Amino acid sequence: MITLDVLLFASYADAAGARSVRVSVPDGARVSDVVRAVHTAAPSIALPARPLVAVNHRYALADTAVAASDEVALIPPVAGG
Repeated sequence: MITLDVLLFASYADAAGARSVRVSVPDGARVSDVVRAVHTAAPSIALPARPLVAVNHRYALADTAVAASDEVALIPPVAGG
């Protein structure tokens, strides 16, 4: 099992009431597994079907592998004008 503190920003942090959420995923987990675990651990966060995720400061696809030493962050949509 891998335990990760997933970083949350802006509206995700507001919805969760915290700047991170701790999740556990199986060894060999992918970004998609982490997203599911975050949804389960913090259902108050309204995640889109394919949220923007960064692993070690780089955008990551759903099938990107994660390790216990990785920094994982969920990045909410941003609007500008």
